[in-house]
Amino acid sequence: MPTAQIPGPAGVPLLGSMLDLQRDPLGTYLSGHRDHGDVVRFVAGPPGLRVEIYGIYSPEGVQQVLATQAAKFRKENIFYEEIRQSFGNGLLTSQDEDYVRQRRLIQPLFTRRRVDGYAEAIAMETESLVERWSAGQGRAVDAVDEMSRFALRAVSRILFGADVEAALDSVRKNFPVLDHYVRSRGTQPKRIPRSWPTPGNREAAAAERALYGVCDMIIAQRGEGAADSDDLLGLLAAARDEDGNQLDPTELRDQVLIFLLAGHETTATSLTFALHLLGHYPEVQRRVQAEVDEVFADGHRATAADYNRLPYLTMVLKEAMRLYPAAPVIGRMAVGECAIGDSVIPAGATVLATPYVVHRHAKHWPDPERFDPERFTPEAEAGRHRYAWLPFGGGPRACIGQHFSMLESVLALAGVLRAFDVEALDAREVPLTHGITLAATGPVRIGLTRR
Repeated sequence: MPTAQIPGPAGVPLLGSMLDLQRDPLGTYLSGHRDHGDVVRFVAGPPGLRVEIYGIYSPEGVQQVLATQAAKFRKENIFYEEIRQSFGNGLLTSQDEDYVRQRRLIQPLFTRRRVDGYAEAIAMETESLVERWSAGQGRAVDAVDEMSRFALRAVSRILFGADVEAALDSVRKNFPVLDHYVRSRGTQPKRIPRSWPTPGNREAAAAERALYGVCDMIIAQRGEGAADSDDLLGLLAAARDEDGNQLDPTELRDQVLIFLLAGHETTATSLTFALHLLGHYPEVQRRVQAEVDEVFADGHRATAADYNRLPYLTMVLKEAMRLYPAAPVIGRMAVGECAIGDSVIPAGATVLATPYVVHRHAKHWPDPERFDPERFTPEAEAGRHRYAWLPFGGGPRACIGQHFSMLESVLALAGVLRAFDVEALDAREVPLTHGITLAATGPVRIGLTRR
């Protein structure tokens, strides 16, 4: 087995890289890659509480972690433990037999044909967004807040159908509390018990109760009739595996929570930064609008069939997702000692496959900070390593909602750009951090002019 010493930053005395990782994790990963290569060792925390973190920054290494050696890397690091405690044991966090069973039950709900059936709900929410924005023509909006609201309404409509309003306020209020709480605890070298009555613990516990209560209320209101509905909650309630097993009420709630989390935060991030970039590159925006105008020349409501008729818009979205991947870091724990390239990862180590850095790897992305949708022509994609672009992860745990997210994002962007010219009102470089998903540290403002 290779025995090369894994390089990494020295950090500061006593604490190593802990403060850098807390203040600017994404910048720390990028500088680690720039200074030390494709596998980088970070040491963080005071003596006696130090942890070792291994950043994996090449497509080849990430493929090993997520796919070819996936069995050697488990979702058992501190961060996933915190997500599991706050959001339940749904598809994002479950493992082994639980995961296999859940995936088998849920997979049929995310086939391309089934997802295409959600296009009507996406189109309706997009029309509602355009109508609301039109009433305030000329004003600036915060894309972070607006896209979060839009994506949450869309996924809630699909999850809950007519019960959509019941979930919105609670999720918008309480999800950010838990997101911050999970990230904070996931980066602490020593975590106090959740049961201690600290202000942070009490606030998080209240947020959990509120989110659980909303989901439990909706499930209970649907009662025996839930399985007769054709929205996602109904389909989940009716799902059976080949042995006739179904999700119990706790599992059903856990899946709903995970879909709310993954189904609105990730799409909202992609939409936010796609609009931000289009606002900075008017020539790209005009080309997208020309394509959109041609596809919708007859004024029809967007359908799933329009997705494949918008190739340039899809290229723009993919480039936005390269620069701003909604899941910028994918954590795992090494089950045993294993090799990534020429580097030996010790058993029990935290391993971070890092799309945010992989998407900027100069070997695969020349001039990586440049916004260039032409990177995603079919020819360019065919000639690139399959793990050089992985906004949805990869391997057996790749995101089950890939097509749903792409369909929603493309149709929503098409609807917005049919109606508006978009101008970016903030600098091209947006200060970023990440919790469960990528996040701007402040607003991302855009100006809207009705076309």
